[in-house]
Amino acid sequence: MEALLEREVLFFGGKGGVGKTTLATAVALLAAERGLRTLLVSTDPAHSTADMLGVELGPEPRPVAAHLWAMEIDPSLEADRYIAGVKERLADVTAPRLLAEVERQIDIARVTPGAEEAALFERFTRLIDEIGVSYDRVIFDTAPLGHTLRLLGLPEQMSLWMEGLIGRRRKVNLLGRMWRTVAGAAAGDQAGRHDTVLETLQGRKSRFERARTVITDGRRTAFVFVVIPERLPILETQRAVGTLARHHIPVGAVIVNRVSLDAPVRGNVGRSEGDRLREIEHSFSDLALYHVPWCAEDIFGMESVRTLAGLVRPGLPPTRP
Repeated sequence: MEALLEREVLFFGGKGGVGKTTLATAVALLAAERGLRTLLVSTDPAHSTADMLGVELGPEPRPVAAHLWAMEIDPSLEADRYIAGVKERLADVTAPRLLAEVERQIDIARVTPGAEEAALFERFTRLIDEIGVSYDRVIFDTAPLGHTLRLLGLPEQMSLWMEGLIGRRRKVNLLGRMWRTVAGAAAGDQAGRHDTVLETLQGRKSRFERARTVITDGRRTAFVFVVIPERLPILETQRAVGTLARHHIPVGAVIVNRVSLDAPVRGNVGRSEGDRLREIEHSFSDLALYHVPWCAEDIFGMESVRTLAGLVRPGLPPTRP
């Protein structure tokens, strides 16, 4: 998987239960064993990364192996932390008589649809900014596809939203300067006050634009889909590939997990699985394909993950006619 490991950012996604967490962890371990400082980030509420590695993980990176760090982000807690930070910043620039109402409006915004995705994307942008500084590779084990696709559609929307907020803030500042010109001393002495709100907005807009540039650059980023040879995961992945294309997010590979075509214990399933593998090959013919054989034992612990990483094979196995 050397071609994938050349990318600085990898997103692993797929329908729930297909093994994306296991494979994201395996690829992160491969990168770390090549000496690349690698951060594995789980945004899946199931938090199975910690269970698989047998370590406790939280919202901050912790070392789990040589050159490998891992963390688990809870979208709900991330939104709470983000809202608390917004309140703290606004308290410094809001008139005391207005602060209670401003905080009430912020609390309302916390429970609106998309609040958690926006907070999570904010954290994404900060982690992406760490590439080349603290880490060489960042690998995201994402939540099930619907949530992830909404999240990755945010860069363009957030940049436009921030641009609108900056424009309105500049208009407020312009009106303030006009008022001070007309009112003179009665307007108060605010002419030299530093506008921390505008500075914060501009900083966020720049960070969102940097993240968007990285996420849409096929030389630096790739989305990796994990599927199993069953009808529903294949259909969902087909739709998701089209959605990412509309957002200009490059898809790097499809990994077919739990391939057991040659295992006689599966009985008549083999023929159906062969049909599904051919469907995968036809549907994703323009993408790199890998397969992972069915493992008889559960994947648990670093050695087990390392073994699995060695089982990832390019292409698809030959199928029965």
